[in-house]
Amino acid sequence: MFTGIVQGMGEVLEIRQPAPDFRSHIVLLPEHMADNLQIGASVAHNGCCLTITSIRGREAGFDLMAETLAKTNLGSLKEGDAVNLERAARFGDEIGGHTMSGHIMLQTEIVEIKRSGHNCTVWFGLPESIRPYVLGKGFIGLDGCSLTIGDVLQDCFNVHLIPETLQRTLFGRREIGDRINVEIDAQTQAVVDTVQRILAQGIVANP
Repeated sequence: MFTGIVQGMGEVLEIRQPAPDFRSHIVLLPEHMADNLQIGASVAHNGCCLTITSIRGREAGFDLMAETLAKTNLGSLKEGDAVNLERAARFGDEIGGHTMSGHIMLQTEIVEIKRSGHNCTVWFGLPESIRPYVLGKGFIGLDGCSLTIGDVLQDCFNVHLIPETLQRTLFGRREIGDRINVEIDAQTQAVVDTVQRILAQGIVANP
């Protein structure tokens, strides 16, 4: 489980891809994230939950399977690129964002960035498959960041980013056309799916 509060950015030091549907990479973790690392522990990369397979100081290795390469933007990483990182939450940790699983549903594209003073609004394409779950003032996970949805239109939606988010995460470097990992809020999805199922079955409560 993750909270959507990015703890730092790591650098991809090495990539190995012995097959088209499998790769591994080595990430240099920020110093404050490298304490008490264990093989088998989970670390979210741009919101995608990956398992530590090797440790050497601050360098941690991770394997990426075919599903991860297909569904997320991690397959397009190059050596020297940065990734948003969050270690798995522990019982008792403050949930500063919202509960996230680290399971990416799909990618979307940045279609517009508006900056004004200290304000930054980023617009994203809205794929039809997730449209029912993207609601104004609801939660969404974007590249591992727990964010509040702003305006929602037919084919796009936006979020408003504070300077701290721009400084701490990849959003300070993102450009129009970049592909972003999306995780829908599980509670929103459960409610929407339940309501749609009830309506489809024609179940009406007694007056």
